[in-house]
Parts: sequence; structure tokens; C-alpha cells
Amino acid sequence: MLLLWLLLLLPLLAVLWQQKPSWLILLRHQVAWRVLAWEAACQQRKLQQSTLRAGQSQQQALLWCLKRAQSPCCLPRGITDMSTFRNQLPLTKTSQVQEEESKEQLLPPSSPQYHGEASLQATLLGLVTLNKVYPEVLSPGSSACVTPTSPWLGSVPWLRHALGRVSPLGAKDTRTLLLEALMSSGLRALEAWTAVELLDVFVGLEADGKELAEAIASGKLGTPLPSRAAELQEALEQGPRGVMALNLWPEQPQGSYLLPPGIPFIELLPFKEGTQEEATSTLLLTDVQRKEEYELVLTDHASLTRCRLGDVVQVVGAYNQCPVVRFTRRLGQTLSVRGEVTDENTFSVALAQAVGQWPGAKLLDYACVESGILDSCDGSAPHYEVFMELRGLRNLSEENRDKLDHCLQEVSPHYKSLRHRGSVGPVKIHLVGPGSFRVLREALAACPSSSFPPEMPRVLRLSHLAQLLWKRVIS
Repeated sequence: MLLLWLLLLLPLLAVLWQQKPSWLILLRHQVAWRVLAWEAACQQRKLQQSTLRAGQSQQQALLWCLKRAQSPCCLPRGITDMSTFRNQLPLTKTSQVQEEESKEQLLPPSSPQYHGEASLQATLLGLVTLNKVYPEVLSPGSSACVTPTSPWLGSVPWLRHALGRVSPLGAKDTRTLLLEALMSSGLRALEAWTAVELLDVFVGLEADGKELAEAIASGKLGTPLPSRAAELQEALEQGPRGVMALNLWPEQPQGSYLLPPGIPFIELLPFKEGTQEEATSTLLLTDVQRKEEYELVLTDHASLTRCRLGDVVQVVGAYNQCPVVRFTRRLGQTLSVRGEVTDENTFSVALAQAVGQWPGAKLLDYACVESGILDSCDGSAPHYEVFMELRGLRNLSEENRDKLDHCLQEVSPHYKSLRHRGSVGPVKIHLVGPGSFRVLREALAACPSSSFPPEMPRVLRLSHLAQLLWKRVIS
């Protein structure tokens, strides 16, 4: 009861003490964290109960979706249970869903539209977990929202202030919000509405850090802060460090994620690399096997479409009856010019090895194109074209360019065989200017059938997108 009264009094206290003395800021922060810890403990118990009876929880989640379906007319009659639902509704792919829903002006199932209990649980457990591992990140005044839309739930807006967020929310552009946040010496964390937007912020921070520091030093938004600008420049020179994704185990070196039995309704489609036949029968959370790989299938109440996302995960553990997974690859992000299959994971491993041999280079982003898309064979064997945005290098010697092709041969025996026979030509590397991939994301978002946030492909299939990067080549 005491916590409830404090919760109700917090907005009033904020109005009464508009000058925000330090003791009040500290008090609000401590009370907020006590409330959060209490509610997070309740959500942890709910998660424990739902994962202990995952089968029943999934059945309840599906029934919830069926009752609240926004398009009930698309449902075959007689669907009242999980078995009938999975037998009568076919699997569809993300591209098909986006094409259909773009005609109806609906959001695709992968959009961030899940609110209420599930979002509250994810937010609270994520914050508490982050606070345990990196407590300095969520101290008063240490974080800021850098997108006009906040990731916080609308039902608890007071928490943004009670936890001491640096930047007030408003109708501002991301660059201005970022510049305001960077002016604070206590800044430790940045927030954004989506992961894609946050990635763009960090990429832009690395690319335009010098310009931002100069703006802070000159007082573009107010008082000149040369000492803060020097701190920022020093931090940027050290490079990024810390957490780029959040899960229940952020201290582990590789990201592991719990698949909960709530909404959206999750199924897993068995995946076998190198097989031509696709599995048609999905498994529920309780049926998967450790070390096996599966493609994620999601269903929500908006369209009741069993959507194959194209994301492949490997089961690496269990949390009660639910699997803990690690994302391994995305289907459709494969290169093939002679029948070979070079998937995203294989190529990224080779690319990381090659970049590690380029002194001073840091890879910011990249995309691949099969030479036929650019019509750039010029009588030579078909090959891969790679567009990269690097920091630390503006040019590459031919010797360094060749290292990517050698690394790719080391990780892919099939590719090596085709290269030795001359059936496939060497990889060609193109360096693009700063901000090129931000422009690419804007072009993707402008596509009528694009998801929100737009999915960033590693392999470009459309000529106009490849040409967009080609026009920004600097080396």
C-alpha cells in the first residue's frame, strides 16, 4: 500500500519541485526502482509459471489471438484449438504477408505491435537484468531516448522522469535528440523505439562523431562545452564497448534468448542445412531438441497468419519447458552464382577474418550483390560484389582486397572448388562513403511492401538498391 501511495505521489512531487533538486531526483529514482523491482518480481513469477506449463500457456495464447483477431473473416470455420489451427492454416513467408498486407494497409506480424502484459514483462525483466549486470548504465541521468517515439509503455510514462532520463521527449529529429543527450557528462546508455533505429544512431555516431563534438564545443544548442566535446572525442577514438542487445543473460559472450509461451504464438520449423526438401510440420516449444536448428514461425492477432520469418535459431538450452536459442542465420540471405550456397553466417565469418587483417580498419556495415544483378561480369566469370562502409581506411590495396576471397575459400570448400576450376571469379570489394547504408535503409523503408522497421538485407536482389550503393562508391 505504501508503494502505491508513493507511486501516486510521484507526478505531484515532480510538479511541486520543478527546480528538480538533487535530493528529489535521487529520491524519485530510488522509489521508482523499488516499484520496478516489486513489479519485476511479480512478472518473474508469472514467467516462471508460464514456462513450467508451456504447452498450456501456448494454448491460452492461441485462444487469445483467435478471440481478438482483427481479420476473423479469413479464418476457416471450426478453429477452436491448437491442433486444428496448425492443420488448417498454411504456412506463409514474410514476403507474402507483406505483399498482402500492403494492399490492406495493415502492419506485418513482425511489427512492434505487442503491448500490454507481454511488453510490460519484457521491459521490466530486461531493465532489472541490465541493472544487475551493468548498474552504472541505469543510474540517475545516465540514459537518453534518441528517437521521437519512446520505447516505454504509454501506461507508465512517469518512469521516464523518475529514472532520470537525460532528454525530454518531443517532436524532434534523431540527430537533435542525440546531440542534446551527448552534452551530458553522465550519459551511459541510449534508448530507441526499434533496434534498427538504434543501430543507425550508433553507426551515425561513429561516422559523424567529430562533427557532433565540434557542435558541442561551439555551443550549437546553447552553452559551449569544449571539455565535454574533448571527452566525447576521446571516447569515440576508443571505439564502441558494451551491450548492443538485451536478453536475460547479457553477461554471456554470445546472445541467448528465451522463447516465451505467450503472444505472439511461436512455432518452430525444423531446418537442415543443405537439404532440398523443406519440413512442412512445425513443432511447439516443448517439442524441440537441443543443438538442433529451427526456423521461427509467428502468429499474432492482427492477421492470424502463420508467418515464416526466415530467422533460423539453434536451441542451446532450456528455461523450464521453454527453449533458449541463439540466432544463427537468415534464410534468403544467401549468395549463389554457380549453384553454390554461401549463407549469411559463412560469409560474415570470412569477412570478419579478412577485416581483421586490414590494419586500422573497422567494419561499420556491408551488403553483397551477385554480379548478374549489377551486370558487371564483362566477360569474366560470375562473382560476388561486396559494398562496405569502413572506419579507419578509405582505400584498400589489391593485396588486402584479395584476402576476403582467400578467407571465403577457407570457410567454404564448395566455393574453393568453384574458384579453383574458374567457374566463379574472385570477390570484388567496393568501399562506400559515410551514411551510405542509412540512405539504403531509407530507400527500403520507402518501399510500399516493406516491413516496419525495414529489414536490412545482406544480399541485395533489386537492381535499383544495388545501384544506390554503386553511386556512393569512393574506392
